[in-house]
Amino acid sequence: MIQELKENYGHLFEATLLEEINQVGTFKEIPEGFVMIDIGNYLKSMPLLISGAIKILREDNDGDELLLYFLEKGDTCAMTLTCCLGETKSEIRAIAETDAKLIMIPIQKMEEWSAKYKSWRNFVFKSYHNRLNEMLETIDNIAFLKMDERLLKYLNEKARLTNDNIVHNTHQEIAYELHTSRVVISRLLKKLENLGKIELHRNFIIIKDI
Repeated sequence: MIQELKENYGHLFEATLLEEINQVGTFKEIPEGFVMIDIGNYLKSMPLLISGAIKILREDNDGDELLLYFLEKGDTCAMTLTCCLGETKSEIRAIAETDAKLIMIPIQKMEEWSAKYKSWRNFVFKSYHNRLNEMLETIDNIAFLKMDERLLKYLNEKARLTNDNIVHNTHQEIAYELHTSRVVISRLLKKLENLGKIELHRNFIIIKDI
């Protein structure tokens, strides 16, 4: 685990902190689609992502989901940090977008390291800043982009995360994450196909305009 820590976080943390993470952290491999954190959970540890991608979702009163942002290697989740430090229930759902590897850090170490290591404090503050910017971008997309623009941006982001121009989500799954109906998504996907930006197939979508 120490080698993966050095490769992903060696430029951020000093050797002594990396060694502490190696000693107290728990290495986990998460399969695609696995629900890591659900709404209402109490959290006892925070993740450091080594590889893969994790999507962070919110849920409304009707049970419909909205995609907030993706986490990639070298990231952690500001929502998780907030819940851990405040000992409050999670207000987000975290699902592995791809197979992922991560290290879970015990909650009690977070405050200790914030006082002990400047690099850890900077990492936490930067994580808050990055996640806030991503949520603001999500709000801007909802407020200012047309749904077809949001859909194409969503598909391109999916392709970038997996380094593959084939997206294997159903129309219904896309509708859930963009907080709209399957009928709307199906209509807009057909429109994008007519514009030559994608190719629709029975169980997958090929992105041509990346």
